[in-house]
Amino acid sequence: MKASTLRRILNAWPPFLFTGIRVVRMDDYRYAKVRLKLAWYNRNYVRTQFGGNLFSMTDPFWMIMVLKSLGNEYIVWDQAGEIRFVAPGREDVYAEFRVEESLLDELRAATASGEKCLRWFDTDIRTASGELVATVRKQLYVRRKRR
Repeated sequence: MKASTLRRILNAWPPFLFTGIRVVRMDDYRYAKVRLKLAWYNRNYVRTQFGGNLFSMTDPFWMIMVLKSLGNEYIVWDQAGEIRFVAPGREDVYAEFRVEESLLDELRAATASGEKCLRWFDTDIRTASGELVATVRKQLYVRRKRR
């Protein structure tokens, strides 16, 4: 599936569609930009970004992008996740994901002998002006498939 097709599917996916999450851009599984709109239906009690939506906007991207970039010879799963709230989100927020070739080389080398690799990925969630709202960490399990 092309990355542009997945972007359209994710934008129509109910957990994103009904929470104000939109994949703004997705290029060949190497770059993605996601926006979480602040609206009346997704604010928390104090009228700022709901923390669950902040985490959700980052949830599938590292796993999907690494899996698609490494190819069918690899197993990639989410292993763990955590979020650190830094400032209240009082406006739309954005998250960006980049999969560099050096990262893929690192994962290939770590799993070449068939061993699993657990690696953390950090994602900052920021306002359009660059103010840090939260940092999400996701740990991926990566292993080369056994033949």
